[in-house]
Amino acid sequence: MAALLVTLCSLIFMLCSTNAQPSPGYSPTSKFRTVGFYQGFRNLWGAQHQRFDQNTLTIWLDSSSGSGFKSNTAFTSGYFGAAMKLHPGYTAGVITSFYLSNNEEHPGNHDEIDIEFLGTTPGKPYTLQTNVYIRGSGDGRIVGREMKFHLWFDPTQNFHNYGMLWSPNEIIFFVDDIPIRRYPRKSDYTFPTRPMWAYGSIWDASSWATEDGKYKADYHYQPFIGRYTNFKLSGCRADAGASCHAVSASPSPSGGLSGQQYQAMQWAQNNYLVYDYCKDWRRDHSQTPECYSH
Repeated sequence: MAALLVTLCSLIFMLCSTNAQPSPGYSPTSKFRTVGFYQGFRNLWGAQHQRFDQNTLTIWLDSSSGSGFKSNTAFTSGYFGAAMKLHPGYTAGVITSFYLSNNEEHPGNHDEIDIEFLGTTPGKPYTLQTNVYIRGSGDGRIVGREMKFHLWFDPTQNFHNYGMLWSPNEIIFFVDDIPIRRYPRKSDYTFPTRPMWAYGSIWDASSWATEDGKYKADYHYQPFIGRYTNFKLSGCRADAGASCHAVSASPSPSGGLSGQQYQAMQWAQNNYLVYDYCKDWRRDHSQTPECYSH
C-alpha cells in the first residue's frame, strides 16, 4: 500500500509539474536597456487621450477617439518590447497593441509584426494575438498569420513584459521572457524585410476583435485604458547601414533559441495556444506556403 501511495503521489506531482511555469533561462527584458517614452516615441494620434506620468504611458479609448504612438525612427531588425497592463471587465471590441509596421510608408502593401490583445467579456480571458503580415493590407487580399494564446496570468492585475525579436532569420514573440512563438524565415516571399517602426495603440475593432465580432465595444464602460512602461527599442536603425549586426534574444550571439528557451516555448504552446492559422482547415494555405512544412 505504501508503495502504491508513493507511486500515486509521484504521478500527481508529475502531472502538476508539467503545467508549472518554466524558466526560459534567459531574460531579454533584462539584457536590453529601457528607453524613455519621449526618447524613443511620439504621439501619432489621439493626443488628448494620452498621458505620461511617473514613467508610465496611459492611453485610452472612449466614444470620441482612441490613441496611438510611434517610434521616432525606423528599424531593419531588433528587439522591441514594453510592459503592459490591460483594462479589466468588459472590453469587447477593444484592441490594445504593441507592434511593428511600415503601413504609412507602404499603404495597401505593408509589412507588420503584431502583439494584439483582443478585448473580452467578463469571466472570459483576454486573447493575445500574434500576427505577421508580409506585403499585404487593404488591397482585398489580406493574409494574416495569426497564432492566439490565453495567458497563465491575469494581464489586468499587474504589468507584464511583452516583446518581439525581429532578426534576418526569424521572428520570436515573448511574454515575460518566455518565447511563445517562433516564425522562421523560410523564403523572402514569406518574411518581412523592409524597415518598420514600432507602434502602440488602443482602438475600436468591434467588427472582428471579440469572438469574430459577436461582441462589440460598449461605451457604457468607457474609458478603456491601456498602460505601458519599460519600453525596449534595441536594434539596427534603418540608417545604420550594413555594418550593423542584428541583436540576439538568446544566450547565443548568433540568435535562435536555446534548448531551455525552446522547452519553455513548447510549454506555452502545449498549454495556452488556442488558435494556429496553419491548423485552420478553413484557410487557403496556398496563401501561407510555410504551413506545408509547419
